[in-house]
Amino acid sequence: MSQALLQEFIDQSLYFLNENTPRIKNCLDRLTEDQVWQRPNASSNSIGNLIIHLNGNITQYILSSLGGEEDLRERDLEFSAKEGWNKNELFDLISGTINQATEVIQKLSEEDLLTSRSVQGFDYTGVANIIHVVEHYSYHTGQIAYWTKLLKDEDLEFYDGKDLNKRNEF
Repeated sequence: MSQALLQEFIDQSLYFLNENTPRIKNCLDRLTEDQVWQRPNASSNSIGNLIIHLNGNITQYILSSLGGEEDLRERDLEFSAKEGWNKNELFDLISGTINQATEVIQKLSEEDLLTSRSVQGFDYTGVANIIHVVEHYSYHTGQIAYWTKLLKDEDLEFYDGKDLNKRNEF
């Protein structure tokens, strides 16, 4: 892997990882404390649960697997919480974890990215860990946004100022 390709992978991964944190903040700012813990139905999670879950996932896949921290994740507890964190605490939790993950990812070498590790019972390279975290963070951020839109009936303005109808230029 060339140094340029390595850096491009890291830069783009961090770009897409970091674009979701302000979106979560946007949603939390629109909701009441009760709405953050409201579940759409018995088979679904609250926004609070999703944020705690994202924190556990990013901690396990990046901070532990790639950063060397001990894996202390208790995944089932991420979904059983029904309260205990307010909106500011939830945001501080996820934004702090994203900041730590960013620091770990920025320091990775080519060897780190290509080495396979066992994470949550799966064998993934460092590259696969990062791809998993980026897509997983985006997936659940989308769920948080959708549930916020259902609760508030508001445009979340994620793309204000962007012309999404602009065509590709060649």
